[in-house]
Amino acid sequence: YDIAGFTVGIVDEKKILDPKNAKAGDVIIGMASSGVHSNGFSLVRKVFAVEKPGVLDSYKEELGETLGEALLTPTKLYVKPVLDVMEHAEVKSIAHITGGGFYENLPRAYGENLDANIHTGTWNVLPIFNLLQKKGSISDHDMYNTYNMGIGMAMIVDPSQADKAIEILKKDGVEASVIGEMKEGGHTVVFDE
Repeated sequence: YDIAGFTVGIVDEKKILDPKNAKAGDVIIGMASSGVHSNGFSLVRKVFAVEKPGVLDSYKEELGETLGEALLTPTKLYVKPVLDVMEHAEVKSIAHITGGGFYENLPRAYGENLDANIHTGTWNVLPIFNLLQKKGSISDHDMYNTYNMGIGMAMIVDPSQADKAIEILKKDGVEASVIGEMKEGGHTVVFDE
């Protein structure tokens, strides 16, 4: 059986976050994902040949659990922690890192004149992504264009608000860190180490 769910919400117009509020010098806070979430499973099925008996039950040392357990880790939800941050700190924009990964989702959170400069190594890439990339011989670009790579949501804030936002997120059980900053540019995502 395939089971799908969704939510619909409303927001007061004055509370809508406008991507045009992001500016060069703002920082990007990444919120840790719990796993693959719900994206890229066509590629997952192809790489791991999950239709073969026993594949999902196979224990993977690098994961510390079976492949099936790792792939079915429930999606982390960020609603309450994000609302808590928004109540106590100034948030300029937010991007859910979902299907389309970093390259398609981050640009929705900022204007045409900016780039998101992401510093790899500033968060933990979950072992499931390393295993998927290695087994499937998938390029870095394709991984960051398909998967969340350990960051389920990104929040753009003024640097003066970063510590407060991270503290609130951690209090609410969300691992978070500054993973990059906004720079003048042409509406792209740039990775560096």
